[in-house]
Amino acid sequence: MDSAELKSIQAPIKDRYRDQPETAVVTLRAEGQLGDDVSCSVQTGRALVEAGLHPATGGDGLLACSGDMLLQALAACAGLTMRSVATALGINAAGIVKAEGDLDFRGTLGVDKSAQVGFSDIRLSFELESDASEEQLATLLRLTERYCVVLQTLANSPRLSASIS
Repeated sequence: MDSAELKSIQAPIKDRYRDQPETAVVTLRAEGQLGDDVSCSVQTGRALVEAGLHPATGGDGLLACSGDMLLQALAACAGLTMRSVATALGINAAGIVKAEGDLDFRGTLGVDKSAQVGFSDIRLSFELESDASEEQLATLLRLTERYCVVLQTLANSPRLSASIS
């Protein structure tokens, strides 16, 4: 897909969102089934993913770790966003996106009440091959950060709620 094709696909969508802003708000959903063991199965767009305990919390490493899944979602979103922005700007870029994060498992295991539950630091990096200038690459990174849904969600925590029914 080139820049013109991407723009022609997105132009009517953008116009509708400008004219009817309420149509731009879409509720995405995920659902999981609690497993018999200490696990939860989540249906993705293509496969069923069974998540379980990370080995640092007693898991055997055979099931997906939800922390890894969060980083995978960040890498996927940032990579897709970067490809979209590069396409729109006419920049040729290929490469690898990496997301990594630091967890202190004492927090989630309740070993130390002062230890944070969740990631303390998350790093996103791109190893790119491109003939773009340094200025173009800086713009590409800036716009990728700006428009990556997962990155922006992590950076600007949404209102959260939890309930049992």
